[in-house]
Amino acid sequence: MRVGFLGAGFIATFHSKLLRASGVAHERAGVHDLDRERAEDFVAAAGGFVAGSEDEVLGSCDAVFICTWTSDHEERVRRAVDAGVAVFVEKPLSTDLDGARRVTDLLAGTTHQVGLVLRRSPAYGLVESILEDADRTGRVMSAMFRDDQVLPTGGRYASAWRADASKAGSGVLLEHSIHDVDLIDRLLGPVTSVSGHQRSFHEIDGIEDLVVATFELEGGGVATLTTVWHDLPERNSLRYLEIHCERAFISVEEDWFGPVRCTVGGTTQEWEGDALLAECERRGIPTVLPEGEFIRAVAEGQPAAPDAAVALRAHELVDGIYRSAAAGGAPTQL
Repeated sequence: MRVGFLGAGFIATFHSKLLRASGVAHERAGVHDLDRERAEDFVAAAGGFVAGSEDEVLGSCDAVFICTWTSDHEERVRRAVDAGVAVFVEKPLSTDLDGARRVTDLLAGTTHQVGLVLRRSPAYGLVESILEDADRTGRVMSAMFRDDQVLPTGGRYASAWRADASKAGSGVLLEHSIHDVDLIDRLLGPVTSVSGHQRSFHEIDGIEDLVVATFELEGGGVATLTTVWHDLPERNSLRYLEIHCERAFISVEEDWFGPVRCTVGGTTQEWEGDALLAECERRGIPTVLPEGEFIRAVAEGQPAAPDAAVALRAHELVDGIYRSAAAGGAPTQL
């Protein structure tokens, strides 16, 4: 499988490293970035060649990672689909819900995957497995999700475009915590209504840096999400989740390898690192790196996951929170 990249920044480098770590057989093809020097650095580290155009990349590969800024996703996806290339597109799909619907339509019938990579987190996979035993845990009563990240307009992210609403669409909720919204709906939902409030402490036009959202759950419980972009580089990107069920308490302190703690049936257990991976293997929880999973699906002619329909659901939730915030926090039914 020949793999190309459109965009060679931070997130492209992240996917490139994890693709290599996955061990799935592939060849590196063309890489294109508006900053040619960045593309050259990417190729020097990962292989492939610097392409003079996006069309040259698409003509050189079987599958492409689209890692450009959000407002460019739709056109890049259109070109890749027209070229007959399988598509891994970063989240969010687009800057708004209508755009996300168009991208979803474009990808119909094409092998594709969306970068909601936390769906392959061993930590959250274990939580999902624990909650599936509802007879033991009881119903989810409440959950609290906190996500804080340094404002990603510089430093290791070097993504100044996230301060430009014409490229990013909006701020911390769409650009970062669409992951968290997806997880709340997947692990605790389905979500039936949302409400939210947003603020912009950095006063960047159209870019919120704080959102507090509430999710009504079909089972009767309530979840909250607090997501914030701050100026603390020592807290690069951290997540914390705690869930109260009728007969269980679960917490996750790190979003990939734990620790995950669970108190149920009079016993508290904790899993972290290798112990967490071993527990996932015992329970049959997939822990394949999503990048390798995508390439394997393309090679085998199988559907990849999560797909655009899953991402579109997350966009619907995000859109509902923004509409609620614009209406002073009034609930939005889904």
